[in-house]
Amino acid sequence: MTAGTVAPAWMHEQVTAEQYGSWPEEQCAGIEIVDGMVVARPSASKRHNRRARILANALDAAAGPDWNADTDFDVRLQDVPLTNRRPDVVFYRADTIDVTPTRPEHVLLVAEVVSPGSETTDRIVKVDQYAKSGITFYWRIEQAATGVPLVYTHVLDPATRAYRDGDVFTGVIKVSAPFPVEIDLGQL
Repeated sequence: MTAGTVAPAWMHEQVTAEQYGSWPEEQCAGIEIVDGMVVARPSASKRHNRRARILANALDAAAGPDWNADTDFDVRLQDVPLTNRRPDVVFYRADTIDVTPTRPEHVLLVAEVVSPGSETTDRIVKVDQYAKSGITFYWRIEQAATGVPLVYTHVLDPATRAYRDGDVFTGVIKVSAPFPVEIDLGQL
């Protein structure tokens, strides 16, 4: 948006789930709804999108027929006030592919690729929101000084609805639960 343009009214007023559901897909692309308010997301870099796509493809290949991994679609964390997030990678039950909106109980893992400007949101805000909604795993991908990304994993403690730190991976991600996967981070 340039200094001379004015944001549409829908960006300044609280949005309900019903209103959001009536918007065309192109209006919903590139935004998230947090506590009922529209949050515009800047376009991600090609590197950011590539990392998300490679991670989603690797998870999808390792998961088998019961799970899917995709990029850039809404996960409805709560209805009132409306909170929709668009994680960079969503790993969800395959039998919910046509269920809209995607809800936390459909999702096993979300991953965020940290980019300049998203550090606080991806390291603090989203972690808390995903945990409170009950998503079991949260992964955060960050650029290391070496150029090879670091992947920080977090596992939900269901009793506290907070994440505890898991392993930190650089080079290769090797996990066995909930399914075995090995991802070469050099490709990210």
